[in-house]
Amino acid sequence: MSDQQDRIMRLFIEEAKEHLDTLENGLVDLKSTMKDPESVQEMFRAAHSVKGGAAMLGLDSIKTTAHRLEDCFKVLKDGPVKQVDQTAESLFLKGVDTLKDLIGRLEGPFGLRNEEGEKLVQQVMPVFAQLETHLDKLASGKVQVLAAGSGAPAAPTAGAVPANFAVEVMTLLKEMLQVFKQKESAASRSELTAVCVRLYKLGGKIETWQNLVKTARAAIINPKNSYKVLAPLIIKELKEAGDLVQVGKVKAIVPSKNLLLLAASPKPAEPSPPAVSAAPAAASKQVALPAEPKAVVKLLLKTFNKKQLSEIAKLLVNAIKSSN
Repeated sequence: MSDQQDRIMRLFIEEAKEHLDTLENGLVDLKSTMKDPESVQEMFRAAHSVKGGAAMLGLDSIKTTAHRLEDCFKVLKDGPVKQVDQTAESLFLKGVDTLKDLIGRLEGPFGLRNEEGEKLVQQVMPVFAQLETHLDKLASGKVQVLAAGSGAPAAPTAGAVPANFAVEVMTLLKEMLQVFKQKESAASRSELTAVCVRLYKLGGKIETWQNLVKTARAAIINPKNSYKVLAPLIIKELKEAGDLVQVGKVKAIVPSKNLLLLAASPKPAEPSPPAVSAAPAAASKQVALPAEPKAVVKLLLKTFNKKQLSEIAKLLVNAIKSSN
């Protein structure tokens, strides 16, 4: 891959990740999102943009998945579907999860191989078929959407939980989402952990639910985890777990590998060096630099983060100025 192609691919991945954030945030509470036509339009445009970029780069599996999502969002945008239910939300999330998986593999060290992309597409196609059928039933009125708090009977669970458990979980998750939108600080993290405590108590004696909430809380209190990373993952997993509790499938509640990684205890912080020495400190790894300038650039991009590269650039500029 040439340098120009590499830059284009990096740009596509960064933009695709932003579009994924748009989709995940809209799907956290799709019922509320449906009340805002512009939000639905924004989700449609996000899927459309990923499809167009993937088509330009010849990424067929990403293009196909984004195209199917685009078609389903078009039904919400233009069709007679006025309300959605938890089944529609869950199916949409599965489609977005596959798109996220494909883009994550593309960003990985080995890239996205055609055979693994095709395999993921084949796995998600039945989900899209089920989603399209379900949306048709919602549009025709064959599926009745129950209003929040309607008191629909829930399947028995392994602990004393409210009959409208999923609804109460969603209410708390909305509070959590609002806090996630605030500036990252000790105070806002404290607010988030307080919501976790309420979610924990809501689960009665359901061990799997409480373990998930404790894992989410551990991820939140780790200051190295940004809200941008935490918000979509935690809210999605807690929402899906709330739905599982509602239907009595508590044994199926398991924290994802990504959440477990975020919840892992951070390593003891090392003494911070002065700001001006951030780049030299990283350079103490004794990286052997090649002679070719382009090769040096590639090595630097792989070795240092953006902040360190910025410091290196400043040091180089100052060094060049002083040598003139």
